[in-house]
Amino acid sequence: MNPAKPAKPSNAWRIECSGNAESESTIIFRVVPKEGEPLVVTASVIKGRSENGVAKDIRDAFRIQLPKERFKSETDDGEDVLVKKKGSEPNFVVEFVSSDVKDLRLELERE
Repeated sequence: MNPAKPAKPSNAWRIECSGNAESESTIIFRVVPKEGEPLVVTASVIKGRSENGVAKDIRDAFRIQLPKERFKSETDDGEDVLVKKKGSEPNFVVEFVSSDVKDLRLELERE
């Protein structure tokens, strides 16, 4: 993502995971609702996890750390995570903050 051009809010975001986790670490995301305060989501990753396993870790972190009445998280195609708003909640942006997991690539896309 280009930091000079902020992402446009959407009702859903896809996080694509590719590669295996060759180190134990954390991945940090920021969820920025169109209205309201940003929320931080931190996913712990264990060394040796496959891309499907990492996607489950990320999905679970979003499920646990975001308000259940506002967001829904699920895996798609094994290695992708979908984060969606519920009902009439405002659209939002998912931002990648940081990760030092070796050999793991993440890509964010608006749905």
